[in-house]
Amino acid sequence: QLLIPDPSALKMLDSQRIVVTTGPVVAYYPKAQWPDTLPKVIQARAIEAFEKTGRTRAVGRPGEGLSIDYQLLLDIRKFEFAVTPEGRFADIELSARVMNDRNGRVVSQKNFAARVPVGEDSAPAAVAGLNSALDEVLVELVSWVLARV
Repeated sequence: QLLIPDPSALKMLDSQRIVVTTGPVVAYYPKAQWPDTLPKVIQARAIEAFEKTGRTRAVGRPGEGLSIDYQLLLDIRKFEFAVTPEGRFADIELSARVMNDRNGRVVSQKNFAARVPVGEDSAPAAVAGLNSALDEVLVELVSWVLARV
C-alpha cells in the first residue's frame, strides 16, 4: 500500500496561482488559478494515476488509515509556463523518492521532467500545456514506482 503525502514546494509554487516565467522574471496569471494549492493538485492527480493502474492494493493520503508499505515523497522543483526566446513551454520537474515505511530507508530516487510547447500566451493554453506535461510525468513516475515496490 502506498502513501502519498503533500508534495513539498517553494513558496512561489505552494499556492493556487499559475506561475509564468520570462527569464528571471516570475509573474502569475491574473484571474486564473488552480482548484487548490498546486501540491494538493499534484497529490490528487498522482493518487488518481496510481488508482487507474489497478496495480496497488491501496493508495492514499495521510490520515486515511492505510497500513503503509511505502511512501512516495515528491518535491515540486518546477511547474511553470515559461516564455523563452525559443518559444512558450509548459515546464515541469518533480523529484521523487520511494521510502520503505517500515524502516524509513529510501529505496530509490529520481527526477522527472517534461517540457510541452504551448501555442499562445493565455491562461487556458498554459493550463492545457501544464496538464499535458503533468500527464507525461505521471505516466513515467507511476511506471518507475511500481517497478520498485
